[in-house]
Amino acid sequence: MRIHCKIVVIAVCFGVFLLLYFLGGNAADEPPLKEVEKDSYFQSSSGPGNIVSVKLPKKSHEEPHIAPKHPRLNRKDVKISIRGSDVNAKLRQKSDVGRLVAKSGGRVSDSSIMHLAVVACGNRLEETLTMVKSALIFSIKKIKFHIFAEEDLSSEFEKGLSQWPRPFSAKFQYSIYPITFSVGNADEWKKLFKPCAAQRLFLPVILKDVDALLYVDTDVLFLRPMDDIWSFFKAFNSTQLAAMAPEHEIPKIGWYSRFARHPFYGVTGVNSGVMLMNLTRIRSTLFKNSMIATGLSWEDMLHPLYQKYKNHITWGDQDLLNIIFHYNPECLYTFPCQWNYRPDHCMYGSNCKGAEEEGVSILHGNRGVYHDDKQPAFKVVYDAIHDYPFEENLFQSLFFPLQTKFLDTVNTLCGRIPQVFLKQVEKTMKAVYEKRVVRHVNHPPV
Repeated sequence: MRIHCKIVVIAVCFGVFLLLYFLGGNAADEPPLKEVEKDSYFQSSSGPGNIVSVKLPKKSHEEPHIAPKHPRLNRKDVKISIRGSDVNAKLRQKSDVGRLVAKSGGRVSDSSIMHLAVVACGNRLEETLTMVKSALIFSIKKIKFHIFAEEDLSSEFEKGLSQWPRPFSAKFQYSIYPITFSVGNADEWKKLFKPCAAQRLFLPVILKDVDALLYVDTDVLFLRPMDDIWSFFKAFNSTQLAAMAPEHEIPKIGWYSRFARHPFYGVTGVNSGVMLMNLTRIRSTLFKNSMIATGLSWEDMLHPLYQKYKNHITWGDQDLLNIIFHYNPECLYTFPCQWNYRPDHCMYGSNCKGAEEEGVSILHGNRGVYHDDKQPAFKVVYDAIHDYPFEENLFQSLFFPLQTKFLDTVNTLCGRIPQVFLKQVEKTMKAVYEKRVVRHVNHPPV
């Protein structure tokens, strides 16, 4: 009898042990929920009728899409999950890191593609193509150009861009968009300042699939890789969503500090001719304003802001941006004047110390100085890049002619400091030369 009882007790204990084993094993070995994120694609035109799909890496600021919960797996599935548990753990660890990055700042993720936007209306075709050319000559990563243009200019842009030879044509894609305004009176927006310039205010609304971009005016020239200004995105803190340079370095001679009849950013205001924009953050932010107590989204804010200040603004969309960042200063990152160097920095005497020390990084020829004789130093740079024949030696066909022509400008206020204009060009060309020639000499292909 005792032996029989012992056998029964042992059988019961063994049964309980098996039950606990299977219940515990299923719970422990069930794989983590899979996290799925769709690959991002954009379509771009690299020539008439030639559409290219480019795959972009996952963006760190985006929350991954979570798949629905799976039903409890059977024991066969459990065996499979045990083999793949290390892989699942690594995937889960990576996705957790992505969430931490998103919460801690949402900075622009590294990508092999940079985005550059420009708005061109009227007689700005050649000027815009020269700007694009300057970006391609020096930049390292590929560039996606977003060109907003009037209908009659669209075909001209396609014609001009399709004629550029390789390897330059392989370094970029482009899309051409019509001029559109999502709120308010389109004709009124179009005539706000320079033709169509207000289009830049609507980039976060139109380019919904673009994470971040650099906006430039048509009269901008790159004198070093665009990659360098793109790296400023990494310097943004958790609240900053755009970057511009000050309108002036000296308040006593600055326009905003002397004449503005509306709020503006900082002491001298900012110039919007070169503007980094984290579009993802702009779309998701509620902005403080002078119209209502609560915050407004970017799109909802534009038209009422214009209606309130339209009789007090002189520089159109730039004034509206100054008003926005006056009330939201924590949202703006300011970069030094050499990244938006204008005639104002030299026509009253040199007042951009950064350019004196490092050279001009981005030249902004506002006031029409590329096309008249008021500031020959600016025109010389424009003509050199405009006339540079693709695939020719950069030193012989660009830098040496530029250096020679500068001799004719030394008697002007801006031309008397040629090193300011030439330093970065020379430095960039040396880097290109070392990359293409010296490296191959030291490490010949096998």
